[in-house]
Amino acid sequence: MPDLPAISTLRTVGEHIELDVGEDIALSPRYNEDIAPTRAAQRTWTKWNVASLWVGMAICVPTYTLGGVLTAYFGLSVSEALWTILIANIIVLIPLTLNAFPGTRYGIPCPVVLRASFGIIGSNVPSLIRAIVACGWFGIQTLFGGIAIHLLFSAFSDTWAALGGTGEVIGFFIFWVANITVVIRGSESIKHLETLAAPLLLIVAFGLMFWALPKIEMSEILSVPANRPADASFWPYFMAALTAMVGFWATLSLNIPDFSRFARSQRAQITGQIIGLPLTMLMFSGLGVVLTAASFELVGETISDPVNLIGRIDSPVWVVLSMLMIILATISTNTAANIVSPTNVFQNVAPKYINENKGVILTGLIGILIMAWELLKKLGWLESDVSLDSLYSNWLLGYSSLLGPIAGIMIVDYFLIKNQSYDLLALYQDDAGYPAWNKAGMTAFLIPVGLTVIAITTGELSWFYTYGWFTGSLLGGLIYYIIARNEIGSSA
Repeated sequence: MPDLPAISTLRTVGEHIELDVGEDIALSPRYNEDIAPTRAAQRTWTKWNVASLWVGMAICVPTYTLGGVLTAYFGLSVSEALWTILIANIIVLIPLTLNAFPGTRYGIPCPVVLRASFGIIGSNVPSLIRAIVACGWFGIQTLFGGIAIHLLFSAFSDTWAALGGTGEVIGFFIFWVANITVVIRGSESIKHLETLAAPLLLIVAFGLMFWALPKIEMSEILSVPANRPADASFWPYFMAALTAMVGFWATLSLNIPDFSRFARSQRAQITGQIIGLPLTMLMFSGLGVVLTAASFELVGETISDPVNLIGRIDSPVWVVLSMLMIILATISTNTAANIVSPTNVFQNVAPKYINENKGVILTGLIGILIMAWELLKKLGWLESDVSLDSLYSNWLLGYSSLLGPIAGIMIVDYFLIKNQSYDLLALYQDDAGYPAWNKAGMTAFLIPVGLTVIAITTGELSWFYTYGWFTGSLLGGLIYYIIARNEIGSSA
């Protein structure tokens, strides 16, 4: 350890708070250099970098299939699905921009932000819930990337094409290594990847549309009736679908500080997110709705994911170019959305034993374990009727119910309880201002989760689960506010 002053100090640099680390913080069991506050000089992300981050994350295979999920599993028409996606992503901008504030001001990642509302040790509970979800998504995205790699190699080699599912599994592990490598190279590597990927991915999206438009009738696709009983009310189906779509980015609404800690200013993170998220999600998921509906006419069968649809294009050159773009798209999504967060979470559990590199590897290994059943299916070693579409359509609704209370608690704590002011030094120390377990945060989290479990297991309070993100975030935030304000009043 280089020579350090005995006591850490804080200073204000523009709108940022910067920490000069002393021995008191450096020796703390709650600190390591990878989850330390970013220096002001490291906060280089402009609004265009933030927008590129969202373009890179939003253009991915699961986004493409969202419209199909809404029409097949949530009973909406094509036009209703598109409106639902747009409204959901405008709504999710609210927790995204608000929860990004402490990251931008203090340069701290999500798990450290959670120490303020859940306690120094208690922060691991919501953090680990978020991390396991991210590891699952990492596995799903890596599977799609592996399929793209298999199709890319198959365009060059009939021998590779003959491998079938085995080739997809090999592609999975090739893609796994590529993702892990990008994140280990650090935040600047992610920034440069997203900046490179964003315009290329938009070109692929428009290219697919131009390929399909001459062969389809948009009016016919948009007029396809909803997949629900004719006399059923629209609103229950819409609210369930809206909750699921908000749940799609419910994870990022928690760990957005992991990225906003590199933003130049609050204006940059707010503007970048507004530019990058809603319209990109609408465009690419809308493309998925249109091409899935038109795929039978295009290639003779209904295909709901772009990887396999592109693989059916009768042009090896376009297949190769498109697969390269799909691989780039999936890496840009996976590295930012699904590896950074759990990496920081695992470090938060034991900062002195788990650094960034170890956290990245741990994330990757858990992702492999979660997707082991699908890999074994592709190798022909296991039979299962569980589809990826049904898996993450149910997962979206379920985990949004768990993550909603965390988002509400974070917002209420920073803006209404702490008045946008953290004791930054205390966030990295035991018994220095923040408790090990914050009773207000844990209570406000466990009550909505308990109601969700009751709804799932008994069928009672089903509305609470159906509208999970909204009910959870509002109830969690309200309970936290009441308990925290009472604690402040009793200690005054």
